[in-house]
Amino acid sequence: MKNVKSLFLIVIVTISMFPFSAMSHDAHEHAHPPKTWTIDNQKINGHFFLYRDGLVYIEDEQHKLLHYPMASFSKQDQAYIRHRVDEIEALNKQITANKADVLPPNKLEPKEGKQVAGYWIWLAAILLILAVLFLVRSRRFRAAIPMLVSVLMLLSFMNSPTRRTGTLNDPVWMDSAFSPFRPAINTRWDANWFYVESKGLPSHLMMTGITSWQQQVPIPQCYIGSNAWSIPLNPVKAATPVPVNNKHFLRGAVAIAANGIPIFNPYTNTGVDAFLDGQLDQWGGHSGRADDYHYHIAPMFLEAKSGRITPIGFALDGYAIFGSKEPDGSTMATLDANHGHTWKDGRYHYHGTAAAPYMIGNMVGQVTEDTTLQIVPQAVAKGVRPALTPLKGATITGFHSNGNNGYTLIYTLSGATDSIVYSWNQAGNFVYDFYASGVKTTNNYNGKTLCDVPSKVNKTNALDAMHVYPNPVADRLYIQLKSGIKPAEIAGLELFNEAGMRVYQSAGFQPSINVSGLSKGIYWLKLKHNGSELVNKVLIK
Repeated sequence: MKNVKSLFLIVIVTISMFPFSAMSHDAHEHAHPPKTWTIDNQKINGHFFLYRDGLVYIEDEQHKLLHYPMASFSKQDQAYIRHRVDEIEALNKQITANKADVLPPNKLEPKEGKQVAGYWIWLAAILLILAVLFLVRSRRFRAAIPMLVSVLMLLSFMNSPTRRTGTLNDPVWMDSAFSPFRPAINTRWDANWFYVESKGLPSHLMMTGITSWQQQVPIPQCYIGSNAWSIPLNPVKAATPVPVNNKHFLRGAVAIAANGIPIFNPYTNTGVDAFLDGQLDQWGGHSGRADDYHYHIAPMFLEAKSGRITPIGFALDGYAIFGSKEPDGSTMATLDANHGHTWKDGRYHYHGTAAAPYMIGNMVGQVTEDTTLQIVPQAVAKGVRPALTPLKGATITGFHSNGNNGYTLIYTLSGATDSIVYSWNQAGNFVYDFYASGVKTTNNYNGKTLCDVPSKVNKTNALDAMHVYPNPVADRLYIQLKSGIKPAEIAGLELFNEAGMRVYQSAGFQPSINVSGLSKGIYWLKLKHNGSELVNKVLIK
């Protein structure tokens, strides 16, 4: 009996220790000797660390993180780097990121609100139960009580709310979907929301092909700052998904396309399918009553923009929208009634299609719909002129830019070709020239506030503008300004973790930061300089 009891205890202790020893592996330990790199005809020994934004990061033998443009490497090294990047991307699709890497997107679906237990928990629970039964049978009830408590703790752990420090959506992964459309858009995030800023005008031309026209034309909007589009970083599944139909969400956007253009319900506020009614252009969009351009169906053409499989947009409930392919590049799998599905890694996402419901059948995530039938929070579009009435029988046949601040729209009506030529200036003054039957009518409107999309400083420029050391850092990080930048020009300094959560903030410039109390991992140091942001990557070890 003693031998049986001892065996139980050894197995239980061994299994209990397994996860901790497995998780104690340092992601930066290298099993292979450093590689010799040829960089600008110079030899450098080090390990490949990261490739991002055209820069290759190498960790040298002194554990110093160096960065060089991809073009600086030899052709052989460039081929090796691309191969390593492909390997890492493939691996990241199969395993969760370790403590030094980016959190994976939508790691767990929040509906269940439970942590997925590993097999070791189940084995430990089963063995503990067997031990309890053994002790009870031997009438050793006191000895059985601690083991019974351990069983209950394991079961409660498996059924308790998810324990995590990051967010369900990885903001860096989300950011990668929007990156191909910069500088027309800007993205940022905090602990709860991912924000998309834009002027509401896509890079493609608009309006051509509309056969049911409301006489609205696209003008710039100010989806900036507090009026940016907001996507939740912690989506929560609704107990009962709300339909996206002619009774719900008839005003405002239900999603944001990767190019920063809002996507509305396929049904207009009059309850008709905008596509079937001829109200949409060849891109699936049109202008609303505030002269705000938006889509009403999935912008499928965006999936070819980035050259890789990324979402074509995000619903305002926080779930991603993919095109005709799955995240791994395979053909779109069978869709559920919500027009999406839970992918093999546990993530839910929608898909765009050419047929109704086009993108979202039911809003899977929890959202708040106000009395005007729109999701809140919601960015607000503002027009500069009164909304006009539909021009029946008109077909838009042409649309082109007049330069940086204006467009010409050409349409046919009753066999005649007419047009609208309009423009604006930075003071918010708009001029609309209407040409109908050879007669020109001019309307002037003033008072609209114009704005610019904040620009993210290219990290290469940011690296040239400041030097942070040591990097990696364990206790105190020092910041040295370069390129003639003066401390008085720095309006603020912030440090964000990889989940987008701010962990340090100061007004003005600080030459050093104590990071000894922060967890190991990747962080982003942001300096505010003359209305721009200088961003540099920091590794805390």
